[in-house]
Amino acid sequence: MSTVPPLDLSVYLVADAGVCEAVGADLPDVAARAVAGGATAVQLRAKDLGGGAFTELAAAVSRALPPSVPLLINDRVDVALALRARGLACAGVHLGQSDLPVDDARALLGADAIIGLSAALPEQIRAAADSPARVDYIGIGPLHSTATKPDAPAGIGMPTVLERARASALPAVAIGGVTAADMPALHAGGLVGGAVVSCICADDDPEAAARRLADAWKETP
Repeated sequence: MSTVPPLDLSVYLVADAGVCEAVGADLPDVAARAVAGGATAVQLRAKDLGGGAFTELAAAVSRALPPSVPLLINDRVDVALALRARGLACAGVHLGQSDLPVDDARALLGADAIIGLSAALPEQIRAAADSPARVDYIGIGPLHSTATKPDAPAGIGMPTVLERARASALPAVAIGGVTAADMPALHAGGLVGGAVVSCICADDDPEAAARRLADAWKETP
């Protein structure tokens, strides 16, 4: 299934299998409840799963989401392709700097796919905008230092995130320890969303957590 819904990244859930497992949460259920609360996009991240297990988890998440909410796969273009081959909704992928190059991912996934790219440094941001293969949005961060991703660098802070987003020719989301308290400043600063992990995945009520983020996005700082 290659139909891709409109892209709204304002409340962007990065559903992390490791975080959900640590708190005993069912990831597809977390994703569905977060969307009910106002999450507008879901990225599935499962760093420790092999291809088969990742694909089965992704299939379960795809089935749990409404057609209006895009599902993006972190890093694994092969998993995104497997979902599409099964006729399941998968909007695209989010890639890191060391993953499959964007031009190769675009060639495999097609023109309709959404491709996001982590591009925190100024030179990475410029390269993403200059890429001959379309990059649909970039992720800038980490906003705050976070233990969710063990290899993440220290937080760069709100002023730096806003400065780099303003310098970007591409839509930008912030990631890294983002909470509801950050959302008004991100929105006012011209970003298109905040990507969140623990503040939804580790919350006892993912629906309420997503609603707080969605409500905060609409606030004026």
